[in-house]
This record gives sequence, structure tokens and C-alpha cells, in this order.
Amino acid sequence: MSLTLQLDLGDWLALFNHFMSLSLLAVGGAIITAPDMHRFLVDENQWLTEQQFSSSIALAQSAPGPNVLFVGLMGWNVGLNAAAGLGGGWISVALSALGMFLSLLGIMLPSSVLTYTATRWAHKHRDYLGVRAFKLGMAPVVIALLVSTGWLLTASHNQAARDWPLWLLTLAAMGLVWRTKIHLLWLIGAGAIIGALGWV
Repeated sequence: MSLTLQLDLGDWLALFNHFMSLSLLAVGGAIITAPDMHRFLVDENQWLTEQQFSSSIALAQSAPGPNVLFVGLMGWNVGLNAAAGLGGGWISVALSALGMFLSLLGIMLPSSVLTYTATRWAHKHRDYLGVRAFKLGMAPVVIALLVSTGWLLTASHNQAARDWPLWLLTLAAMGLVWRTKIHLLWLIGAGAIIGALGWV
């Protein structure tokens, strides 16, 4: 299900600016900013449907490649909605590509420049107490943001009572990561097999 939008230049700039501001919050990766993307794209502006938002994340996470691909898919869907779907021909492709380009450039540019600059400085001053304290202090922030993203994605399909096997699997995986040295790829592979068999 897609929407029909009328986006002007100000809307495209707002999309770009919003992703630029989120870029500086993406400490643990772009996925931790998904709750605010949902607020901006789905709740406030209605540029994406709930299904398009969830599908963008699910498709990008299941595809090989960088984690940030879901941002490009969200931008693509915004552009597609601005072109009233796939029936617009080259206009659909152009607006979808514009949405994808603005979203990815917005989410990548500030954090890339900041990361490059900050890591060079932090590496040079890695023995400073402030640098060590910053690294230790960011770990709980990243974990909390990841939990909020997981909560948003789980709540979006309104089946929390039926999802008890998924919650149990999540808790088991968390326990294994916390208490053992098992490689994460083994857990991802086991999750893929369990999901393919339909157990969760």
C-alpha cells in the first residue's frame, strides 16, 4: 500500500535536514535512530505507511550489505509516494532516486565527517581520562537505543502475546552473548534456521 504525496522543495529539504540531524545521534549505527525516523516519516508527516516503514527495515536487514541500507529504502519509498507509485514512469524513478539520495547523504555525511575527525583526535589522545570515560559511557546509551528500536519494530505488528517464542529466543541469545564467547554469526545462522522452519 502506497500513499500519494505532494512534496515541495521545503519538504525535500526537511527530509534531508532530518536525516542529517539523526546522523549525529547514530552512535550505534543508523538503526538506533529508527524510532525518530518513524515519528518523523510515519506519525508526523505521513510520508510513509506503517507497512512501508517496517518493510524497509526488514528488507534492508535481510539483504547483504551495510546496515544503513534501510535509510535509502525509506527515502526511495518517500519518493515513490511523491510520484503516486510505480505508474509514473521516469518521474517515479527520478523522485525515488532523489529520496534515496537525500536520505543516504543526510544520514552519512555528518557522521562520516565527525567520525573521521573524532577518531583521529581520540586515537592521538587515547590515554586521556575523558576519552576513556566517553567510551565507557556510550555503551549503555547504545544498548538503550537498540532496545527502543526493537520495541518499536515489535509493537508495530500488534502481536506481542503471540510472539512469546521470539521473546524467549531473544532472551536466550542475549544470555549466550553475555555469558559465552560464541561467535555472533553462529547465533544469526541459528536464528535464520529457526525462522525458516517457522518456529518463531
